[in-house]
Amino acid sequence: MVPTPRHQALRSISNNTVAPERPPFCTLTELFGSHVFNDAVQRKRLTPEVYQALRCTIDRGLVLEERVAAEVADAMKDWAVEHGATHFTHWFQPMTGLTAEKHDSFLSPVVDGGAIHAFSGKELIMGEPDASSFPSGGIRATFEARGYTAWDPTSPAFLRETAFGFTLCIPTAFCSWTGEALDTKTPLLRSCEALDRSARRLLGLIGEEVERIHATMGPEQEYFLIDRDLHRLRPDLIACGRTLFGARPPKGQELEDHYFATTPERILNFMMDLEQGAWKLGIPLRTRHNEVAPHQFEMAPRYEKVQLATDHNMLLMELLETVAERHGLACLLHEKPFAGVNGSGKHNNWSLADENDRNLLDPGQTPHENMRFFVLLTALIRAVDRHQDLLRASVATAGNDHRLGANEAPPAIMSISLGSELEEIVEAFVQGSDARSHSRSHLQLGVTTLPPLPKDTSDRNRTSPFAFTGDKFELRTAGSSQTIAYPNMVINTIVAESMDYLSDQIEERSTAQAGTETRKIVQDLVQDTLKQHHRILFSGDNYAGDWTREAERRGLLNLRSTPDALEQWGADKNIALFEQYSVLSRRETISRSNVFFAGYVHRIKVESLATMQIASTSILPAGIEYQKRIAESINAARTASAAMDLVEQEKLLIDVGDTVNRLRTGLRSLEERHRQCEELESDPVTTARMVRDRVLPVMEKVRAQADHLEQIVDDALWVLPKYHELLFLH
Repeated sequence: MVPTPRHQALRSISNNTVAPERPPFCTLTELFGSHVFNDAVQRKRLTPEVYQALRCTIDRGLVLEERVAAEVADAMKDWAVEHGATHFTHWFQPMTGLTAEKHDSFLSPVVDGGAIHAFSGKELIMGEPDASSFPSGGIRATFEARGYTAWDPTSPAFLRETAFGFTLCIPTAFCSWTGEALDTKTPLLRSCEALDRSARRLLGLIGEEVERIHATMGPEQEYFLIDRDLHRLRPDLIACGRTLFGARPPKGQELEDHYFATTPERILNFMMDLEQGAWKLGIPLRTRHNEVAPHQFEMAPRYEKVQLATDHNMLLMELLETVAERHGLACLLHEKPFAGVNGSGKHNNWSLADENDRNLLDPGQTPHENMRFFVLLTALIRAVDRHQDLLRASVATAGNDHRLGANEAPPAIMSISLGSELEEIVEAFVQGSDARSHSRSHLQLGVTTLPPLPKDTSDRNRTSPFAFTGDKFELRTAGSSQTIAYPNMVINTIVAESMDYLSDQIEERSTAQAGTETRKIVQDLVQDTLKQHHRILFSGDNYAGDWTREAERRGLLNLRSTPDALEQWGADKNIALFEQYSVLSRRETISRSNVFFAGYVHRIKVESLATMQIASTSILPAGIEYQKRIAESINAARTASAAMDLVEQEKLLIDVGDTVNRLRTGLRSLEERHRQCEELESDPVTTARMVRDRVLPVMEKVRAQADHLEQIVDDALWVLPKYHELLFLH
């Protein structure tokens, strides 16, 4: 029998011993930032006056003068050309959730027929890509093509390296001709400024003067790696990023033997290659390890300013895919590429720091006496309680719906876990009793040769959507494929609003209670605020059914699906919030709501079409062919011996035939419902609900029949790589 492409791919993997050529050795310090126009390069190449002016723009938000931009552009061009760059691009992040770029060369012809390198301050500051074909959610009509990219000096330019050279990439914001944001970065930058203003005001009122406050971020990134040859034989992975079919393999993650296990050499080579590329770009990757599911992995960087961390995470997702290709692998960033095993998230570790990078969410040894910490903590608790809907909506995607609450991610109910020590202190505040901090103890392991280990005052809660983990808050609901710009924009904005509420209260109470110590006023305010909002605190098992009922009793939202969550995005109170802090205008908020809903609907429509195509052209033919072979075998056996017992063979024939019939019936139903959705002319909410309620359930029924066929059809007839091959072969 001629081997199928699937079996040829399996044979190729078995014989694969070739690794990419190892690059020349460089130390980490030599690599790190070598492809970045960073502070060290700027200090070296710019005049002191221009360098100081640029730093004032980056650190203090001062306007950059044109003459400064011109000198920066000239130095940036010389640096890039010396590395071999021939082109530059404004690198931006439209509302596709991806990155975009248009390349222009440094080439400038001269009169004598030659050419020089040229790059002006104007070209650095502003670009003009076509804005007509990017999602705008109604802000722009198709015929309105003009858009602008604006240089973001807070994120340094970098060089993108390929086999044939370098391209200078300049991080930018992206806006329409009317000045409205068409990207994910501009609202994030606006929220950073709002947070800075509100935090400085609040800290000033409690006696702490700081020059600048910024959010910090360290996003942990989970991903799957599978062999590229097998990936190419799965049309669902290519079109949708996840498997629409696949029977449960004999072994999944039940043995928990993949988590933190020894990394296979081929994968470790990939990780090392990835890290070197990341370090060149100044991305401070620090951690790598095997995750829970087979062929699932994770990496984590050190903390940076949130806007830079967001850029770096977008770059990392690009690097993951390009480096994987180099190693004969495919990287899957979908939140749930495989049913029955853990999906992938992006743990969003958020904190606050001042101009000296002092972590303002570090509680210290005695958090109950740390007024600054408890004021900030109170602002966060109030923010999450008041704006559960926005926080949930910021991570709502079709892919994430498959993951949230599926034992690898928190449920859709927003809550905060503070850990036992802080919750005890909060409860003491609420009750008006004396609060105490735990003394730090040590673990005794019962082996004399092992040293005592310092014990944290609280355990970690991996089931919590928003958990305090020592000196930061970890939003665990973000999906692995999404940009972290939106969840961080929301966190910044809602925290800024709560900070301003506390500031207003301190000012009002100080006036009303003239002569009362500030500490007493703040303590009473913290107590009153925590009494109102401590319902959002929960440190138990978020997967437990009891918690769902308890959360309902407390009045917490449970927005189970993306359409439910996205309905909240454009609520009047949320539009007013974004407008109040100049993060998004009403039009910009509504436009994003439209983009989110459209993305959800289009994603499921693509999956629906892929389901119909794959089932009709690959799965049904295999079932029908196997049915034919069984029938021919039964007839041949009867011809050979009329007395032969063929009951079990006939049962198998009936099973295959019935499954084929049910599969075909399901496909007809799916085709009809998909057509109805295509013809539906309605508002985005109604359309999203329709694909959720009428299309997705039928897709699941079709899958159930297809997966049953996979378990009984002759393996030689099955053309799609199976789960045990995708998840365990490397």
